Amino acid sequence: MNQSVDHLSEERVSQRADFSKIRYAQCWEDADILLAALDIQPGETCLAIASAGDNSLAMLTRDPARVIALDLSPAQLACLELRVAAYRALEHDELLVFMGSRPGENRRALYQRCRSQLSPAVQYFWDGHSAEIDGGIGSAGKFERYFTLFRRYALPWVQDGATVNRLLKGGNLAQRQEFYGEVWDSWRWRSLFRLFFSRLSWAEPGVIQAFSNT
Repeated sequence: MNQSVDHLSEERVSQRADFSKIRYAQCWEDADILLAALDIQPGETCLAIASAGDNSLAMLTRDPARVIALDLSPAQLACLELRVAAYRALEHDELLVFMGSRPGENRRALYQRCRSQLSPAVQYFWDGHSAEIDGGIGSAGKFERYFTLFRRYALPWVQDGATVNRLLKGGNLAQRQEFYGEVWDSWRWRSLFRLFFSRLSWAEPGVIQAFSNT
């Protein structure tokens, strides 16, 4: 009975989501908060949703016996497997270029160094995503492309470049809280955020496409 219910649930999910595409190229949760909340002890076994793999790999820093990463999406599991291969095959600076965190023009060569450590199915997947590799695998997901639209076409409506640069400079906690409350968190920002990240906008891409056509 349970197997039938599980199969039915998976079938319904697969009808609503395309698991052949990368939805999240990065995990956007704060891994420090995650690790503090879980309080993983050495030798424990951890279970994680794979997503792009960042949180699953962060758990390994607490020395568990093993981390089991599950996901309905083969594309997301491919993201995790490529990250593991990149950690093994690349130097730190090369990894940052490969992810897209730093500029670089040799990402396909870096991929080739990782490729031999991938399973055949994952090799096939990434061999067919050369454009995503060229752009850095950290920006290959639907969610990241959505953020790119927001940054390029929506954010300039409410925050100018100087204000964005001030945000990125950071500061201590009190300074960041003061800047956000007094400068950033305007009614225009709140209205735009509600519009762009509402259920309607996610369900109807045409709502957001209007920004890129202006």
